[in-house]
Amino acid sequence: QVRLVESGGGLVQAGCSLRLSCAASGRTFSRHAMGWFRQGPGMAREFVAAISWSGGIIYYADSVKGRFTISRDNSQNTVYLQMNSLKPEDTAVYYCAASVRVVGGERNSEYDYWGQGTQVTVSS
Repeated sequence: QVRLVESGGGLVQAGCSLRLSCAASGRTFSRHAMGWFRQGPGMAREFVAAISWSGGIIYYADSVKGRFTISRDNSQNTVYLQMNSLKPEDTAVYYCAASVRVVGGERNSEYDYWGQGTQVTVSS
């Protein structure tokens, strides 16, 4: 089993930045693809970004391309989501997810473990 704990969320003004962290434990972190998802108020959970085992393959949702950056540090069992130029529509609970697949995709079902989420609120 893999346990994931997100941190770094908070309340910021539009245009500001936040960096989310996801600390993993329980199994070999480096053998899990990782992803970030988010769920806004009254919305379904949506894909944000994904990174492969080695970090060599990265995917972003169109809505965050050019603003968000996903990265991982396997030596510290941590995946990050750097969020720049935040917009009010980025307001959501952000979830870290781990997959036993080599490369995680955009679907919830492709991930096996989930964190509890961290709230990001962006004011106008």
